[in-house]
Amino acid sequence: MPMVRLLEVDDLHVEFTTDSGIVRAVDGVSYGVDLGETLAIVGESGCGKSVSALSIMGLLSSAGRVRSGQVLFNGTNLLKLSNSEMRQVRGKQISMVFQEPMTSLNPLLTVGRQLSEILELHMGMNGRQAKARVIELLELVEITDAERRFSQYPHHLSGGMRQRVMLALALSCQPKVVIADEPTTALDVTIQAQILELMKNLTLEFGMALIIITHNLGVVARYADSVNIMYAGRVVEGGTAEQVYIDPRHPYTRGLMNSVPRPDQARTAKLQPIEGQPPDLSNLPGGCSFRPRCPFAIERCSADIPPLVDAGDGHSSACWVSDQLPPVSSHSC
Repeated sequence: MPMVRLLEVDDLHVEFTTDSGIVRAVDGVSYGVDLGETLAIVGESGCGKSVSALSIMGLLSSAGRVRSGQVLFNGTNLLKLSNSEMRQVRGKQISMVFQEPMTSLNPLLTVGRQLSEILELHMGMNGRQAKARVIELLELVEITDAERRFSQYPHHLSGGMRQRVMLALALSCQPKVVIADEPTTALDVTIQAQILELMKNLTLEFGMALIIITHNLGVVARYADSVNIMYAGRVVEGGTAEQVYIDPRHPYTRGLMNSVPRPDQARTAKLQPIEGQPPDLSNLPGGCSFRPRCPFAIERCSADIPPLVDAGDGHSSACWVSDQLPPVSSHSC
């Protein structure tokens, strides 16, 4: 009998209706995560990373719809739940840290009120209990002078502090899954490292599953247990972080790694960006979506979409020439 994962996205298809036609933002994506595990979902902007996460949370815009697939949480398909049932899951069982806290926090409510509201709703606390717990949470995410911050508004806080408040919101009900969507994009490098370290430590302390959505490959190397690489709405490579870094089996993954500065290379070394642009999701090319940008493309790539297949030890790749790629040199990834 196959093992049931805590959260499992199974063959998810999400599309948006636009003036340009139907946009297939997520096109048959599958992945899963268990308690104590950190999964990173990596790819360029527009590849479907965030849309898959919003589908899990039931937060798609009115223009979007899940065409098919399942999102199983403890064996229950979240896509079949009513709005009221989903509200009992969202925040309490599965929570999300959004990309830009200034647009996610309500500017008209104090930090304390925004946090205590969730505790009163999901945990049944009264005002005094909720305030005490909020101060504990603010201290937990290493916000100094927590009692004073309780009465402040989001605009009184720095970007790093606002992101810590978002993390406190996400952890307030001790959910089983935390989804972090580009949680450090607007922060400087030092604060990024602090937030990510804090997030990883807290999810381990509370025994949660963590999904990090990012384009930062450094984040993946340091914090992820497993990795999914997405391109044009599909997962094109998956495996442990070690597998993906040491032996990338998809040309797109190699291209991403070659586009990142490396500390072990000379300052004069030139980056090797991926040529071309991501495809228009409302008008995808035939065959492999990455073919127009791929240096290893063969004739078959223009005709057939490569399936995601096991390349050994759970390392998977969606590429017709995966087993023919040249060895990775120590300076190429």
